[in-house]
Parts: sequence; C-alpha cells; structure tokens
Amino acid sequence: MYHAIVFLPLIGFLIAGLFGRLIGARGSEIVTTSLLMVSAALSWVALAQVGFGSGTTRVQVASWISSGELQVDWAFRVDTLTAVMLVVVNTVSSLVHLYSIGYMHEDAHRSRFFAYLSLFTFAMLMLVTADNLVQMFFGWEGVGLASYLLIGFWYQKPSANAAAMKAFIVNRVGDFGFLLGIFLIFVLFGAVTFDAIFPRAGEMVGQSFRFLGYDWNALTLTCLLLFMGAMGKSAQFLLHTWLPDAMEGPTPVSALIHAATMVTAGVFMVARLSPVFEYAPVALTVVVVIGATTAFFAATVGLVQNDIKRVIAYSTCSQLGYMFVALGVGNYGAGIFHLFTHAFFKALLFLGAGSVIHAMHHEQDMRHMGGLRKHIPITAAAMTIGTLALTGVGIPGTIFGFAGFFSKDAIIESAYASVGNGGFASSYAFVLLVVAACMTSFYSWRLYFMTFEGKPRWGHGHDAHGHDDHGHGHDHTPHESPWVMLIPLVVLSIGAIFAGVVFKEAFVGHDFETFWKSALFMGKDNHILHAMHEVPKWVVASPFVAMLIGFALAYLMYVRRPDIPGKLAAANPALYQFLLNKWYFDELYDFLFVRPSKWLGRFLWKKGDGLVIDGFGPDGVSARVVDVTNRVVRLQTGYLYHYAFAMLIGVAGLVTWYLVARG
Repeated sequence: MYHAIVFLPLIGFLIAGLFGRLIGARGSEIVTTSLLMVSAALSWVALAQVGFGSGTTRVQVASWISSGELQVDWAFRVDTLTAVMLVVVNTVSSLVHLYSIGYMHEDAHRSRFFAYLSLFTFAMLMLVTADNLVQMFFGWEGVGLASYLLIGFWYQKPSANAAAMKAFIVNRVGDFGFLLGIFLIFVLFGAVTFDAIFPRAGEMVGQSFRFLGYDWNALTLTCLLLFMGAMGKSAQFLLHTWLPDAMEGPTPVSALIHAATMVTAGVFMVARLSPVFEYAPVALTVVVVIGATTAFFAATVGLVQNDIKRVIAYSTCSQLGYMFVALGVGNYGAGIFHLFTHAFFKALLFLGAGSVIHAMHHEQDMRHMGGLRKHIPITAAAMTIGTLALTGVGIPGTIFGFAGFFSKDAIIESAYASVGNGGFASSYAFVLLVVAACMTSFYSWRLYFMTFEGKPRWGHGHDAHGHDDHGHGHDHTPHESPWVMLIPLVVLSIGAIFAGVVFKEAFVGHDFETFWKSALFMGKDNHILHAMHEVPKWVVASPFVAMLIGFALAYLMYVRRPDIPGKLAAANPALYQFLLNKWYFDELYDFLFVRPSKWLGRFLWKKGDGLVIDGFGPDGVSARVVDVTNRVVRLQTGYLYHYAFAMLIGVAGLVTWYLVARG
C-alpha cells in the first residue's frame, strides 16, 4: 500500500511528462488526477491503520548508498506523523489536480503543468516518508526543483522567471545550513538514519563541537543549522522574501506548494527531529522567537496588500510562525495540529481566490472587485468558511468552532503555559501571537468585504460595448466557476469546518499518547500538554476577543465607513509605505547582496575577462596562451625514447636538488 501511495504520483509524472503529446492534455489530466485520487484514498486508510492501530513501520524499498560508515537505504518510515502528512499532501494535491482541470483549461501546456504537479507531490512524499536525513534531503531538494518549475510555469512573463529564481536562490541559503546540520549529525552519531540517531540523542547532552573557531554545544549547533533549512523552506523571518513573489505562478500552484505542503516541510522536519530538538533548549528558544516574529511581521504586511493572492500568501507566512512557536515551546502535537487544519482552510482560500480571479477574467486587485457575492455565491460561501476557519471563529470552552479555532488557540495557550520555563521568549511569543490574531481577523475580513460586499468596482477597463482592454468582445459579468473547480471547494470546506473538532483530542487532548505513540518525542520534563489546559480563562478568551476586534474594525472600515482606510493612509504615509513595501526587506537585500554580487560579476566580466584575458596585448592573453600551447604541443613527438630522456633529466634534477638541499 505504501509503495502505491508514494509511487503513483511518480507514475503520473512520467506518463504526462514523457507521453503528454501522445495522449493529449485531456489524457494527462485524467491520468495524473486519477492516480492522485487513489493515493489520497490510500493515505486515509494508512492514517486509520497507523494512528489507531499499529505503531512505527519500516518499509524497505532498496539499498541506496554504502560508503564506509555511511549506510543509507531507500526506505519508508511509517508512523502517525508520516500518515498525517500523507493525508495532507495527497488530499490537497488530488483536489488541486481536479481544480486545475477547470482553472487551466485554456492553457496550451496543460500536460506539462500536470506533470509538474505530480512531480512535486512525489518529491513531497519522499520527504515525509524518509527513513533517514539523506532521503529527506532528496525530497527537500525535489520540492525546491518542482517549486521552481511551477512558479516559473508561465516563463514568458519576466516577473514569473524572477520569482522562480528568487525562490530557488533563497531556499539554497537555508538548504546550505540544513546540509551542514546533516553533516554534523553524521559526525556526532556516525549515522543518518533516524533509528540510529534518536535513541542516542540524550547521550550528546553537554558535548561540545568546535565550529568557526568557537566551542559550541553540539546539539544546539546541530539544531540551529537544521532550523536554518526550515527557515528557508517554511519562509520564516529573514528568509521569507520568496514566498509572496511565488504568487506569480498559477493559482493552483499557490494552493499546493505555498499554502498546504511545501512550506510546511520545515515544520515537519523539526517535528520529526523532536528527539534531537528536545535536548537543545537554546535552539528551541530561537525557534520560538523567530516563529513569533514571523507571525507578527507577516500579519502587519497583510494589512495593506491589495493583491488577493498576496494577502493570503502573507497569511500563510504568519500561520507558519504560529506552528514554529508551538514546536519551540515543546508542544509538537499543537504545531502539527495547526499544520493539519491549516492545509484545509488555506488551500480553500487559495482555490477560492482562484475562482474569484477566474470569474474576474484574471483580475487580482481587490480594489477592482466588490459586490461579487451575488454573482458567485458558491465561491463566496467557500471563502466565508475559509475566513471563519482562518480567523479562529468558535465559542471558547465548547466543541463549537471552525478548524483554526482549535489549533490556533491551542498554540496561544501553549505559549502562555510555557512562560514559566521559556521566560522572555514565551512571553514575547504570547503577546505577538494574540496581536497577530487580531490583525489576521482584520485583513481576512478586509479581503472578504473588499471582494464580495459593497458596490461593484469591476466596471473599469471595459468600453461601452463590453470589450476589455485587449479588445475581446465577450460578456465580462462575473460568473461562477465550473463544477470541476467548485467540488474541491466543497470538500475543503468540510475539512475547514470539522477538522478541528474531530481531531482535537488526538493532537492535543487525552488521546495524544494513543494516537501519536512514539512519533513525537516529549522529554520527561515536558508537561506542556497538561499545562496548556490549566491556563487562566482570560488567556483562553484572548484570541476570541482579538478575533472580534479585528472583525469589528474591518466591518467598520470596509462596510460602514469605507472612507476611513484612505484617510488613515494619508495621515500616516510613512507607516503605510513601510507596510506596503514589506518592511523594505527586498530593498535591503538588494542593497546588501544583489547589487554587490552584480558589481563583482560585472567587474570580473569587463575587467577580468574582457580587459585582461581578451584585451591585454596585441591580441589578448587568451591568444598568447593558445600560441604557447601550440608550441608546447609540438614537444609531444610520440617517440618513447624522447619521453624517457625527458624523465631522466627530471630525475637527475630532482636528485641534484635533494643533495644540495641536504648539504
């Protein structure tokens, strides 16, 4: 069964990629989507078997690397964490495949698109089923490659090419740290397989390792390097700049890669390596601080964005920060719980946004929308459910709530419960997460009100005869998407409503031990699961109050008094531009890294290559080198006695030098 789950998407990729022209776009769509549907169904079966039955299972595929002490097999590690990720990846991917049949129906290169989608899914499955760090790195780089191909799918657009390159390069920065972390794991443990690493992690406590001229705590350094990889892949603060630009790809790509699966790879990796991170409290503190900062930073930027996909992208960045805070305070179950629920409602929001863009004839600016609820009611209902889940609507202390209500509140409660152990970092995280919850509610309802309520603002750009700016004569009244796009919205809506209440006890409640078994490790001094249920009532109510404040402000500013946002922006131009330009990180990195790199490259090209190598002397150094080489080649006569004579001269010279030096 596990072979089928992992390899069916690969088979789909090979068929669509190699035989796409032969079977046609429709054949590629049917083959890849059908195989993903089967893989998704089997993933739910695997979750039922593993989560509520057997423990960890190892499935051998093949021998892979054997080099001295390095022994690596290609094998699947199947436990509850793997099963949860299989469900997330394959469920979302299969629905995205189905949705793309409608969304991409006008694209002439659909076969290539569906091949890339299946390739991405296979790479992600390789990552989450990895039995060792080398196999995990293979999947890690595979999703990076697939992300590059999908973001730059419309390669005719310079902005898409630039976004794809940016994503690839920024991720390489994080991956460099991840690779160093893997090397250090091998140096410390003499192995890269999880079964060999996890039982010995406690033995490494207190050991030091010399790096860059300093003695570091070995496990702290290891975890910091590994987390550097997670920062890049999961778009955390400082390495986040690629994620919003990745919206240049087709909208289904945004839902698959940058909402539900690829960006959660870093969260999965930290959770998988919980037996190592649990013994590195300093590294966990760094994880908390970076996660909380990311949640706050991304939420502030999302307040003022006007592109419907970019608002959701910054929301993704912010929610990933929540997940890392949960991991950092030791509540790995809460972090994976939010990853699980987030997959449903964020994919729902992205695909819903795609349905809006489809209805608006590829318009993405919310300032040119409004009043769409009457024209696309099913999409509006789906977006409403996604917004309710993202903002965490629910009644504290009851079982009534959308998916995000249970998982996000669990993280905020965990942050407060860890204040006694985590000190400043936990207090810092709790405050920033509550503030971010308020801002999340505001920008989410701002998106909904600007898109679906108020007066229509989508009449611009069309002449009196119903022609658009490109002169195509057809009806531009917004229309509902076809059912092939709406069915995934309905399925994801069900997940966004019920995923929280159904799985709460398994992820953060009384069934934690039974469900997770040994898939997530918590040290004997880690009592966060108990402590989070003992927090004061005002802590439990704080995210609910924050959500209400955000909703009320959005309703006031975008329904009752739509003149207020413009006045606020005019009254605070510096702050508005600061947020609109994403804290100027792109400009800062351009100044610090991009321009110096371009200057160095241009200098070596013009001065080094052009002036010195090609331009120095009558015909340039390169011409002189060629002349010298031609003369030297003439010494190669092909006669053996010539070569023997030259060797004798060399030996005589060497002996003479040795005798003189000794004397």
